[in-house]
Amino acid sequence: MSVELLLNEFARLSDGPDAIGHLRRFVLDLAVRGKLTLQDPQDEPAVQLLRRIESTLHASPAKGRRRANASEEFDNQGGPFDLPDNWVWTRTRQITRDRGQTSPTGDFTYIDVTAIDKTLGRISAPAVLSAADAPSRARKCVGVGDVLYSCVRPYLLNVAVVEGLIQPPPIASTAFAVLDGLGLVEPRYLWTVLRSPYFVDCVEAKMRGQSYPAINDSDFALLPVPLPPLAEQRRIVAKVDEMMRLCDWLANAQATRDERRDRLRLASLARLIAPREDALDRPSEKSARFCLKYCDRMLTKREHVGDLRRTILHLAVRGLLVKRSSTKCQPPNGADAAGRTDVDRLAMTLPAGWRWVRVQDVATARLGKMLDQAKNRGRDYPYLRNTNVHWFEVRLDSIKTVPLDEGEVEEYLLRPGDVLICEGGHGIARAAVWREGPTEMAFQKALHRVRPSEHLVSDFLAYCIFVYFDAGVLQRHFTGVGIPHFTGKALASLTLPLPPVAEQRLIVSEVGEMMGVCDQLESALTAAETGRANLLQAALEEALGTHPD
Repeated sequence: MSVELLLNEFARLSDGPDAIGHLRRFVLDLAVRGKLTLQDPQDEPAVQLLRRIESTLHASPAKGRRRANASEEFDNQGGPFDLPDNWVWTRTRQITRDRGQTSPTGDFTYIDVTAIDKTLGRISAPAVLSAADAPSRARKCVGVGDVLYSCVRPYLLNVAVVEGLIQPPPIASTAFAVLDGLGLVEPRYLWTVLRSPYFVDCVEAKMRGQSYPAINDSDFALLPVPLPPLAEQRRIVAKVDEMMRLCDWLANAQATRDERRDRLRLASLARLIAPREDALDRPSEKSARFCLKYCDRMLTKREHVGDLRRTILHLAVRGLLVKRSSTKCQPPNGADAAGRTDVDRLAMTLPAGWRWVRVQDVATARLGKMLDQAKNRGRDYPYLRNTNVHWFEVRLDSIKTVPLDEGEVEEYLLRPGDVLICEGGHGIARAAVWREGPTEMAFQKALHRVRPSEHLVSDFLAYCIFVYFDAGVLQRHFTGVGIPHFTGKALASLTLPLPPVAEQRLIVSEVGEMMGVCDQLESALTAAETGRANLLQAALEEALGTHPD
């Protein structure tokens, strides 16, 4: 595929993961390989330009400059890839100089890695400091037209051209390499080289250190740079700017399209969940199922499926997922929390045959075992912590043990069907049903164990906890300022909508089936994203001439 054809067809491939980012890197790659613009045989050959640069560098030596000797020089085919005939491979410090270091004696403009707008390649937010406030690393001299390159990860692509006079005079952090091209190398061309994929690979191959990997000045001085004629550098800069504006336009168009699609998808799903009891246009179970049947057409990314999963659970708890049961809910002892206010429960129209009940009416709950090495005695049992309980999933990794005596075994061992709810801290309110583990399992005090009665299906309770949390209702029951807690008292008094048991089981079955469909959608979207990414990568490699035969 030719470069022109690829660029013309890019819109078809632009839905792949980071497609615009791939295109930006591709443009830079084309530029430094001499494939972005037409070559002019009338240009002064780069080898002559290199001689002029070398002559100028010899005439104006600078501190801290690492020179490449003759044995380190390239021939035209000695670099990472082939170049056009009138280009030449050189090294970073064969064509640039470092202006050396200084110590500020008055106010100065301090440029560190956070002051770089890496997308535009400009200095965006430098700080003005006094000499007394100067950090120890503020030592690099900087001039107009210099290119600053951060040599420390994770700031490798923080590259900027110093454009225009900066007052007070700038001094850069020693985290930068300063590249002065002496007016013989276009600063924006250097910016293009330094951000190109091959150069990033070269830098990363030479980085040293564990916490903050960096490339030292000596290694940086010897990195390979493709040098075109000066006139060609200017054409490349103009073309790169043009292509980056095109990328900006594509990114904005894609963002606008995605935003509209997201609004439509979210509005369509939200329409299924009437937020008020008096909503006259509340959708029916029939319309909800129709929407769910065809909403996959609005799902274009894996993360969109999460919105669908949330909606399914909201519909389940609100009685809009399955056909209504003809029986009525009969909670134990006539328990009925119909008088509770909207503050205490989900705002919804209660379907016919359903009841409002409190958790304490249909289940028993307790916190788990307190861990105390000095007091705990008995046989060791594995136990679950809140880190093991996630939404609708119990993860059996990093399991520890706690001693239980004979009198505590019945109290703290889980049974299949118990619902575990995180009591506080990170992950508060996450709920999952304990099915049946490979061994007997206890639970820690940071977890509530809710044991449903015959009037409550475990999974339906877990759905309710999720929907209440997702709707912001459950948070009204949390206590504590720094670290929130969902106390046993609050859990016991929590008011939930309760369908007849047969309908609960039907809802749970339908949710399971629909979540299976969601899994299939996620797999299909993952395969589609991977396919688009592979197609784009193959097209880029073919356009660069690096695609294997």
